[in-house]
Amino acid sequence: MQVLQNGRFAVSTWSLHRLLGAVYAYSPDPDKSAAPKEPYGPGAAALIDVPAALAARGINRLEVCSFHLPSLDTAYISKLRDAMAASNVLFQTLLVEDGDPSHPETAERDVEWMAEWIGIAATLGAQKMRVIAGKQKPTEENLTRAARHLRWLGEKAEGSGVRVVVENWFDLLPSPVEMNWLLDRLDGKVGLNGDLGNWAAPAKYQGLADIMRRAEICHAKADYGTAGLDAEDYRKCLEMCEKAGYAGPFTLIYDSPFFPDEWDGILLQKQFIEDFLREAPAVRTA
Repeated sequence: MQVLQNGRFAVSTWSLHRLLGAVYAYSPDPDKSAAPKEPYGPGAAALIDVPAALAARGINRLEVCSFHLPSLDTAYISKLRDAMAASNVLFQTLLVEDGDPSHPETAERDVEWMAEWIGIAATLGAQKMRVIAGKQKPTEENLTRAARHLRWLGEKAEGSGVRVVVENWFDLLPSPVEMNWLLDRLDGKVGLNGDLGNWAAPAKYQGLADIMRRAEICHAKADYGTAGLDAEDYRKCLEMCEKAGYAGPFTLIYDSPFFPDEWDGILLQKQFIEDFLREAPAVRTA
């Protein structure tokens, strides 16, 4: 039996949004403010301390939501990159949390704003930059518009060291039909971050089996009920990843009030996936 390597696990700062507290809503919309707000409380830790906290728990990959960056100044970006390096934590993905490349009126503005994040992602040392593919209904017109703008964005990132990826998320991509249509038209310019929790059961299982063959990274989001983690659902999602041949990293997404300490949920999900992969018929290592 092979041992699963810790290099196959990442954590998104969304999983720590109560711990981190303030958010900064960077946006292409000039009417929105990036001034700090505390919708999840004041927080108890700073982003720059997260890499060391990850390393202490045996995890060495991080994804950062754009709204968790307290500053975009070069000095801060350099300090955060240094903190990652000091803890031997890889900056896997910068998650750009606004913009809509499918919007009939603001798509061009939004994708140009997204392009500004490529340089930030590169300076941070991020391998990937996840953007929103689109929030509009999946009409042919909206899908075509999104594909055109996302292709442009992927081409803008060439040579930067940052790979642009999209996610099976929001109204534009409600099923594998739209997801595969979009990826086919991007010709490899943009990759896929598959999310286990964005589509609804029971249809999501076959949908994940379809798209995860194309995924480069995975948001391993678990559902929670009054009794805790929905083990049956989580296991089925992981089985679909296995069926699809997915062998990339799992980003642990904990998004529930079940555990007051977010680390408890994160580590429970890590253990669940480790146990699953040890029991799976074809265990793959990173």
